[in-house]
Amino acid sequence: MFPRNAWYVAATPDEIADKPLGRTVCQERMVLWRDAEGQVHALEDHCPHRGAPLSLGFVCDGRLTCGYHGLQVGADGRTVAMPGQRVGGFPAVRRFPAVQRHGFVWVWPGEPALADPARIPHLAWAESPEWAYGGGLYHIGCDYRLMVDNLMDLTHETYVHAGSIGQKEIDETPCTTRTAGDEVITSRFMQGIEAPPFWKMALRANGLPDDQPVDRWQICHFHAPSHVLIEVGVALAGHGGHAAPDAVKVSSIVVDFITPETETTHWYFWGMARHFRPDDAALTAQIREGQGRIFSEDRAMLEQQQANLLRWPDRRLLALNIDAGGVQSRKVIDRWIAAERAGMAAPTAPTPTAAAA
Repeated sequence: MFPRNAWYVAATPDEIADKPLGRTVCQERMVLWRDAEGQVHALEDHCPHRGAPLSLGFVCDGRLTCGYHGLQVGADGRTVAMPGQRVGGFPAVRRFPAVQRHGFVWVWPGEPALADPARIPHLAWAESPEWAYGGGLYHIGCDYRLMVDNLMDLTHETYVHAGSIGQKEIDETPCTTRTAGDEVITSRFMQGIEAPPFWKMALRANGLPDDQPVDRWQICHFHAPSHVLIEVGVALAGHGGHAAPDAVKVSSIVVDFITPETETTHWYFWGMARHFRPDDAALTAQIREGQGRIFSEDRAMLEQQQANLLRWPDRRLLALNIDAGGVQSRKVIDRWIAAERAGMAAPTAPTPTAAAA
C-alpha cells in the first residue's frame, strides 16, 4: 500500500516544542520527542512496562518518561530508570530514524540501516531569504494516493475551487505529462486569460494590476514516495509567462507532503512557498488562511470519494488523459513497493527540479 523505506514528514517542529507527540506513519505508531539538546527522536509509542502510550508522558532530564509509572527511556529506546525498580533487563523500545530539516520533522518507518538523511529532498526555497513560507496540517480520511491523484490533475479546480483558483480555461487547456526517472511532471500553460480571484489578490499584493490579461502556469512535480510540489503563478500577458521577469509576475510553489497513516487515512502537510514580498508576514497569514479554505474543499471531496470506493469496492475507475499524472505517479509508488518486497535497497530519491529551487 505504501513504501516504508522512505522519508516522510511526520510533524512540524512546533508540534514537539515542549512535549511528546503521538503520530501514526505507515501504520507505525510513533512518539516524537526532543532530548535535552533539542535533538528530535522517534520511538515506538509503547512503554515496555505495561504498554501505555509513551506519548502521554513527558521529557525529564532529557529522557522520555512514561506518564503511567515513570519509566524512563533514552534516545536509543533502552530503559534507563524507573522509580524503585530494577529495569536493566527491559527490552528496548523500537527506534525510528528521525531528522529535522527544512522546517519539518522527517521519519523513516522502514529498515533503519537504509535511512540515509541524504535522501531527504533538498528544498532550496526553505533556506532562502527570497522566499516566504506558510502552511498547515490536515488529517484526511482517504487513501494517500487519492490525494496524489488530486494534486497531479488540477482540472478539478474549475469545479471544486470555483470561487478562488478555478476557471474554465483550466478545462480548455490541455496538459502534458512526462517522467524523469521516478519524478512525474504534469504541466499546463494558459495564455492571455483573466486571473482568478486568488491570483488577482496576489497581483495587487505585489503592486501589479489585476485587471489585465495574464499568462498562468501549473507545473506539478511528483516525487516518491508521496511528495508533490507545484509551481504556480501568473505573469502579465506577453512577458514570457513562466519565464517572465519577477517584476511582472507573482509565482509560488504549492507544497504538499502526503504522509500515509493507515490504508484509508493520511496526514497532509500543505503550504505555499512564495517568491514575492517575502518579508510581509500579514500577506503570508492571508495566503495561508485562503489556502486552508481551498484545501478544506479538497478534503471534503476526497473523504466522500473514499467512502464511495469502500461502498463499491468492485467498481473499476476510469482513466482519462487528464489522469496521466496520477497514473504515472502510482506506477512509481508501485515500483518502490515491489522493490521493497523483493528485498532490494530503497531507490534513491531524485533531487527536486525547479519546483524546489
